[in-house]
Amino acid sequence: MTAIYTRRSSVWIVILAATLTVAALNESSGQDRYSRGQNLVPTFDGWEENPDGTFNMVFGYLNRNYEERLDLPIGPTNNLEPGGPDQGQPTHFLPRRNRYVFRVKVPRDFGNKELVWTITAHGKTERAYATLKPEYVMDRHIIMTNNGVRNIDSDQNIPPTIRLEGDLRRTVKVGEPLALTAFVSDDGVPKPRRALEGRRRRIGLRVAWFVYRGAETVTFDPEQFNVYPDFSGNSPFSPGWTPPPVPPGGKYTVTATFSAPGTFVLRVMAHDGALDSTQDVTVTVNPPATDLHR
Repeated sequence: MTAIYTRRSSVWIVILAATLTVAALNESSGQDRYSRGQNLVPTFDGWEENPDGTFNMVFGYLNRNYEERLDLPIGPTNNLEPGGPDQGQPTHFLPRRNRYVFRVKVPRDFGNKELVWTITAHGKTERAYATLKPEYVMDRHIIMTNNGVRNIDSDQNIPPTIRLEGDLRRTVKVGEPLALTAFVSDDGVPKPRRALEGRRRRIGLRVAWFVYRGAETVTFDPEQFNVYPDFSGNSPFSPGWTPPPVPPGGKYTVTATFSAPGTFVLRVMAHDGALDSTQDVTVTVNPPATDLHR
C-alpha cells in the first residue's frame, strides 16, 4: 500500500500505510473479533520535532481484544530500549486501537538509531520500532485526519488545555474516596456539530478519566465514558453519542475509589473531536487502617 503525501508549509505530511492496515483490522468481520485471550501490538505512530531541535517518538497500541483489558507491568513484558525499561508507557491497556498514547523525547542527534517498545501478552511478543525516517513525520493535520476530521486548517485548531487542582501525587486508603478536579478549556474548533439520527457525534469537547497504570480496581463517580473505540457502548464512537454539556467554568470533578492497594496513574483526557490533551495523577493506595494493624 502506498503512502499519501501532501505538501503544507514546507512539511511533508504522510498518512502511513501502517495506519490504513490497522484501520482494516478494526473493521474486520465478526468472526475475527475476540473478546479476550488475544495479544497486544505496540505501534509507532510517528515522530514530531520540538522547537528546541529534539524529537518526540509517539507510540500507541492495538489490543486485539474487544473487551479484555491487559495489565503488563514495566519489565520484561513491557519495556522500551535503549534508555528503559520505563519511559512513561502505559501498564494498563484498554481494548482495541488506541492512538498517540504517549511520547518519548529523544535528543537532536538521535540520527539513525531506533527506539524499540517490546510487549509480551498472552505468550506472544511484539515490537514497535521508532525511527526518524522522513516518511514517519507527523503533525496536527495527520492526527486530525486519523481522528476523522477533515477540511479544517490544523493551524486554526489548538488542543484543549487542562489545569489540575491539587498535587500530581496523592495518597489514599482502600475505600477512601479521592476527589479529582480538572479545569478544561477549548477554542471551539472544530465547531460542535448537531448529532444526526444513527450517526456518531465525536465533534465537541469531552473529558474523561481512566486508568493509565495499575489494575482495573478503580470506580469513578460519575461513571466515565470509554475513551477507546467502543462502537456499542458509552463512547464517542457509538452512534448517537453526544458529548455531555460543559460544566460551569469548565470544572470537571470526579471521585475515584480504589478497591485494592497499589500505585496507580490516573489519566484525564480532554478531546475536542480532532485533537486531545492529557494530564496524569499518581495515586498511592494503602490498605485500610484495619489491615495495617494485623
